[in-house]
Amino acid sequence: MVHMRTVAVAAALAVAVTPFTPVAAAAATGGQQSPEEDPSGGERAFTLQDPRIRESSGLARSERHDGVYWTHNDSGDYGPDIYAVDSAGETVATVTLTGGGVEARDWEAIATGTGNDGEPALYIGDIGDNAGGEWPGIRVYRIPEPRDLTDRTVEATTFTLTYADGARNAEAMMIDPRDNRLYLVSKELAGTLYAAPAELDPAGTNTLEPVGSAPLYATDAAFAPDGSQYAVRTYRGVTLYDAEGGVPGESTADMTLPSMEQGESLTYGGGGKALLAGSEGDNSPVWRVPLLEPETPSPEAGEGSETTDSADSGSTEGQGWSASSLIWVGVGVTALVIAGIVLLARRG
Repeated sequence: MVHMRTVAVAAALAVAVTPFTPVAAAAATGGQQSPEEDPSGGERAFTLQDPRIRESSGLARSERHDGVYWTHNDSGDYGPDIYAVDSAGETVATVTLTGGGVEARDWEAIATGTGNDGEPALYIGDIGDNAGGEWPGIRVYRIPEPRDLTDRTVEATTFTLTYADGARNAEAMMIDPRDNRLYLVSKELAGTLYAAPAELDPAGTNTLEPVGSAPLYATDAAFAPDGSQYAVRTYRGVTLYDAEGGVPGESTADMTLPSMEQGESLTYGGGGKALLAGSEGDNSPVWRVPLLEPETPSPEAGEGSETTDSADSGSTEGQGWSASSLIWVGVGVTALVIAGIVLLARRG
């Protein structure tokens, strides 16, 4: 049995090392500099106006309607509903899912793909696991994307999925537009990218296989419209991956995101030239962040030349430790300490 003093000391150390949460980190770095612009280069695209959308946890660009995005609430006292919002943040349609196996257990992501008929479809990820691995399976619901933006109830197809290496929490889901394959990213210290079977089977259990690594504590992911690139976001930033040769791809850049209350949603803007990133919270903003252009080394640049600013290049090499970097190092240390506490407790 673990001595209670050991656990108490470890817990105290965890609190002492880092009292920062993503919200506290935003406050410590000054938060958003203006209501409409941010040092990351982002600008406010729109603000969610619907009082029913209090925990926007996923975001997907519509394939049928220009300037329309789909979102949904996280776990809690919410129904199985998704919302279509326009470029002003106004809700233009509410779709309620029904059918066998459908429930709003822990909805964390939404992505656009295609159905069996090749027509645009929406995939809603009931993929969170706030029970800490107690749920043996997770679910993804598919519905045809409505042609008309009106309130309606739609019967969904339910897919059950399990991880090949054991249950875990996840909040990030994306679909490759080239082959309609679904991918999940676990939300862990050492994140993992998982691939679903090439074709999902609604009648059986679909096994998610680990295929690559992912950033720490991923909260959403998305593919570019042409499938050449995908992005995985965390509370603080985004990592871009080159998918030209397939998945997993090599990481190509890291980008900073604007400060948010609890950033958990991501999608590509029309044309794939920018990312749209949102947050949980009442009347939460959705930010448009332009994608980084590939860097072209200057022939005159030597080893001692200055690097570009991290907000523009996504790199902090040679710039020393920023306040934000120190905060997130502290978060990582705290997470390690907490993991140690859990491990010690389980050995008891």
